[in-house]
Formats: sequence, structure tokens, C-alpha cells
Amino acid sequence: MTLRRAVPRWPSRLRPRPQAGGRYARGVHSLRGQLTLATVALLAIGVVAATAVSVMGMRYYLLDQIDTELNRTRHSLGGSELTIRSIDSLGLLGFVRDALNQQSDGPRRPDTLFTPINDRGEAIGLLDLKPTDAQRGLAAAVDDPQDLLQDPEPHDVTVNGTPYRATATRLDDGTHILMASSTEAVHESVAKAIRLDLAIGSLLLAVLACLTLFGVRRRMRPLEDMVETSSAIAEGDLTRRVPSSREATLEVEQLRVALNSMLHQVESAYRTRERSAAQLRRFVADASHELRTPLSAIRGYLQLYDRGMLSDPDERKRAWVRVLAETDRMGRLVDELLTLARLDQQPELRFRNVDISRLVRDAAEDLRVQQPKRPIAVDAAGSLLVRADESGMRQVLGNLVANVRTHTPADVPVRLGVERADGHVRLCVADQGPGLCAEDAARVFDRFFRAGGGAGSGLGMAIVQGVVRAHGGEVTVRTAPGEGLAVTVSLPAGAPGEA
Repeated sequence: MTLRRAVPRWPSRLRPRPQAGGRYARGVHSLRGQLTLATVALLAIGVVAATAVSVMGMRYYLLDQIDTELNRTRHSLGGSELTIRSIDSLGLLGFVRDALNQQSDGPRRPDTLFTPINDRGEAIGLLDLKPTDAQRGLAAAVDDPQDLLQDPEPHDVTVNGTPYRATATRLDDGTHILMASSTEAVHESVAKAIRLDLAIGSLLLAVLACLTLFGVRRRMRPLEDMVETSSAIAEGDLTRRVPSSREATLEVEQLRVALNSMLHQVESAYRTRERSAAQLRRFVADASHELRTPLSAIRGYLQLYDRGMLSDPDERKRAWVRVLAETDRMGRLVDELLTLARLDQQPELRFRNVDISRLVRDAAEDLRVQQPKRPIAVDAAGSLLVRADESGMRQVLGNLVANVRTHTPADVPVRLGVERADGHVRLCVADQGPGLCAEDAARVFDRFFRAGGGAGSGLGMAIVQGVVRAHGGEVTVRTAPGEGLAVTVSLPAGAPGEA
């Protein structure tokens, strides 16, 4: 039997597309790609945030140092009671000499500027030197010195394209002094830090992306195995199972176990359905064959009678007897089929206390009447009550005894016994006949099965099994060639569902 033909296939638009290496196509829209992109995106956000915080902290620290130095100089000049004339005449303060940078108007840009301004906001010189371009540029960059005087924090200004932090103070004679320190080095340092952080961050993201992709690939391999197994199942290979993985997580392993259990159930259900369908086909064929034989005989005698070929009264009587016999045979066969049909529908049995020992003795007496020469041993003394359907149990004993009577010689000993053990009632019918081979013993409960093509309809043992199962019991057979046949019926002491 081939399992591939009866299993529905996936639609082509839903079927995974394997690559040449056996794995399935991957891309940005796959779970692996989505997890990798999400992880890299989160890492990128973290790197950018960390870079921004570190750069802003460094810039704030460097600018705070410049502002502190400017405010210290501002407070020193503002509280020194100096005038522009005293500064001009004394040329004091090494800071002023270094800050003026008036010895050269060369291309080097000064880091600090010290610029006095007049009432018109123009830069004026000190020490008989003219203002430099940088000093004039600082004076031009400051619109209103009063803003710098009133604000305790320095302002950002641009002098000839160079960024500065500037503040102002006023001497005792009312002269305004502008002081500024270049922040170009700060901006260059911040830019270098940004470039370095971006380079290192990009390299880190690339390494983390590769590691994440590799890790996700390892973790996703069990899911890919599940996809391959599901595809194989869809193609008809019901024996495929998801292999175990040493790297599977707890959730994936639980999913694998659940999926394998489901696949086992699916395979069992499919095989059961196929077996039931085969049994049904065989049952219909056997039933048709069994019914065709008596119908053919009845039709033949009726045709002989219709054609006037039964002119002799003895022939007509013999034909009539044969028609009645075949009719009875067909009636018994139909009754047995109806009994099996009712048992398949799980009928409601009438349970009551039944003396199973009495039923065994009655069956033994019936067998003695039918075959007086057969040695019969009965082990059913006293009374043994069991919750059962009396008519069903009589049918079980009747079929077992009839099986012995039909398939064994009339002088073969038989033993009927019943006992209670381990909360069960065990009924046994054993003979010392020819017995059955292992192959026939495995099919003894099949419908229409007759060992060696013997007599009977082949439904007796199937009815026995059906009645016993309806009682919640089981039937077992012990046999071997030349060792006879022993059928044991085990019934619960109480009715099904009772303690």
C-alpha cells in the first residue's frame, strides 16, 4: 500500500520553495531576516545614542573649561579698578600681552582675543598698536556689549569664520573690554570623536550583524527541519518526523515533540482509515459471496420448477427442502450481519446480575444433547454473578460452543470453565482439536474468516468479540497446530463505568 497517493498536496502558492542546497529560500521578509534586522536596528540605535551622549558630554566639558577661564578673567578685570589708560601705560598682565597677539598679523589665528571698544563699538588699540583684524572682527561680531555684560554666561560668536566664546566686562572708566576664546579646537575634537565613534560603531554593527545572523541561523535550524518535515508529509511521506537538535531551545523542543505527536496521530489515523476501508471492501465482497450462494441455489430450483423439470413429487419435495434450507441459511447470515451492525453502533445493553455459571452449565447441556459422544468437562459449580446482558452472554457461549462443534471432530474433549480473579470474571472454552496456525489465529476475529475454508458463516467469533467489547471486556485466543484452541473471555466484575 502506497501512502503518497491519498494524501492531499499543498497549493503551489503556499508550498515552500527549497533552494539547491535543500534549505528553503530566505530573504529580508523571512523570520531570520526580520530578527537580524531588528537586532541590528536596536544595536544601531544604541550605538547612535551612546555616541551622541558621549559627544555632547565631551563638548559640554570642553566648553565649560573655556567659559570658566573667560569668567575668571572677566571677574579679575572687572574688580581690579583698572582703567584703559593704566593698562595702556603699564602694559601689565601677561595675559593681556599674550591675548593681544598684536606682534604679528600673520596667518596664524589667535586662540584668545582681548579687545577694548569705544562708545561707537569700534575696536581700539593698546600699547600704541593698531587693532588687528581679529580684534576688529570680534568688535563687529558683538552687536551690543550690554548683552554680554548682563549675561553671566559667554556667548557664541563667529570672528572671520572662526567660532569663539565671548564675554565682556567694563573697567572703572567705563571702557568695555571684549574677551573671546576660540572653540575651533573643541569643534575639531568633537568632529574627530564623531568620526571615530561612527567608524568603530559601524565596524561593531557589522560584527554584531554577522554574529546575530549566525546565531539566528543556528537557532532557526530546528524550525527549518519542521518546515521540511511538513512539506514531506504534505507530499505523502507520513513516516517523516522532525529530528531532534542539540541546539534547540525549550520552546522549540516542546514544539518538536508536539508536532511529532501530532504526526504520529495523523499517520495512525490514516493507517486506521485505510485498514478500515480495506476491511469494509473485504466485508462487502465476503457478504456478497456468502449471500450469492444461497440465492443462486434458490434461483436454480425455482427455474427448474418454472420450466416443469420437477415432475416427480419426490424431486419437488427434495427441491422444496433445499430451498427452505438455503433460505434458513441466508436468514441466519442476515441476522448475524444485523447483530454485527448493531454492535458497531454500540447499542445500549440491559445490564443486570447474571449467573454466569448457570449459563456455562446450560451451554454444556446443549452441547451434550447435540453431540452425546463428545467428552465435556464443566468447571462452573455454584453461582457466580456478573453485571452483564444475559442475551448477549448466551450468544457468546452459543457461538463458542458452535465453533467447537463445527470445527472439531465429535469425539474431541472440550472444557468449559468460569472463575473470578483480580476483579474480573474469566470464561474459558477450550478444546483439544487440531488447533490453528499463527497466521489463522491472527485472523480468527475477522469477519467471514473461516480457517481452511471450513463450514459456518465466519461471523461467529467476530460477534463474540463485539459483544465482549460492548461489555468492556476482551477476548484472547491461545492455540497452536495440534494443541487445540482455547478462547478466554475476560469481563469486569461490575458493569462498564461502575467501580
